[in-house]
Amino acid sequence: MSVAFSPLAPKKYPKMPGVEGVRIATAEAGIKYKNRTDLLVMTFDAGTTVAGVFTRSKCPSAPVDFCRQNLGAGKARVLVVNSGNANAFTGKKGRESTSMTGQSAAKAAGCSSSEVFLASTGVIGEPLDAGKFSHLLSGLVRDGKPDQWTEAARAIMTTDTYPKVATATVKLGDTDVVINGIAKGAGMIAPDMATMLSFVATDAPIAAPVLQDLLSRGVGKTFNAVTVDSDTSTSDTLLLFATGAAARRGAPAITDPKDARLSQFRRALGRILKNLALQVVRDGEGARKQIEVTVTGAKSARSAKRVALAIANSPLVKTAVAGEDANWGRVVMAVGKAGEPADRDRLSIWFGEHRLAHEGERDPAYSEEATSAYMKGDDIVIRADLGMGRGQATVWTCDLTKEYVAINGDYRS
Repeated sequence: MSVAFSPLAPKKYPKMPGVEGVRIATAEAGIKYKNRTDLLVMTFDAGTTVAGVFTRSKCPSAPVDFCRQNLGAGKARVLVVNSGNANAFTGKKGRESTSMTGQSAAKAAGCSSSEVFLASTGVIGEPLDAGKFSHLLSGLVRDGKPDQWTEAARAIMTTDTYPKVATATVKLGDTDVVINGIAKGAGMIAPDMATMLSFVATDAPIAAPVLQDLLSRGVGKTFNAVTVDSDTSTSDTLLLFATGAAARRGAPAITDPKDARLSQFRRALGRILKNLALQVVRDGEGARKQIEVTVTGAKSARSAKRVALAIANSPLVKTAVAGEDANWGRVVMAVGKAGEPADRDRLSIWFGEHRLAHEGERDPAYSEEATSAYMKGDDIVIRADLGMGRGQATVWTCDLTKEYVAINGDYRS
């Protein structure tokens, strides 16, 4: 794990309040890392509902299969997450490991194994020895405390340089409810329905189908709009838990996704998902700059997003930004290769406020000096207008530096 913090790390962390009905504990199980926590257990009060979105990878990890199987019942009592080993591409051994962990967690929490959720992150292809940590679960369930959110985020890190947390307090009816979230991720980031690992919990009383609707809609412009290196993890998991404890303080039970009382909650959840997603981008392996790519004037929003991802995933665009070179020709290249409707002679490109290309050629007012000065900043905004229609989309990525190669060149060693 990299020791240096990303230069784009938050300057300060929010104070994470407890979420009524959630208790958290972490441990050093020594799965891969020495002298750091690598095991997280979150225990939920009876009656907690759950929603989830997962990787669309055709090679999903064993824990993703386990969660998908349990999600249908919509109930959760305990979450177990380990870092250092993804338990992916581990065949029968992987299934045995999730089964053993699920049984141990269910016994520890006094619940059914269908109310257990699991996630693993780290190296792919190495069998995960559940015996290394299953004996710790009962103590972790017993010793959980509500104020351990930042510690939870730290325990699930792999190549991350900082823990990722976010919180919001909003009204549901006339009652304050809390939403807390954590995430991990720095490489193998091109989420397809979820990020690598992210866990969000609230004390709001929201039925599982409503929770699922909120989450599925919430990921489109947040976790599904970020990319570090175009690689979709085998383990992408985003789970949202609702304990319902705020009902005792007068919060109304929400059973319909169209309930008008959800509007503040929906917006706050969206802000938390976006906050966590951007923290992942800003901790991209070796990243020095955040890049926001907006495509306008496309035939449709879907088309705009595909073009934006083609720009954001281009190693040539990302290395140009790393080198602080306003090489807009690489943006032209990425637009052209995206396979979406575009017209060379209608294309305009901006880096920040600087228009570099207009109607198919270099802008006559373009200043290399002014744009080069802009490229020295930490946050770079690229916009391409296709001049074809009204579709638009925004995605976020980071630059591609030598450190990315160094981190991934010796990831397993």
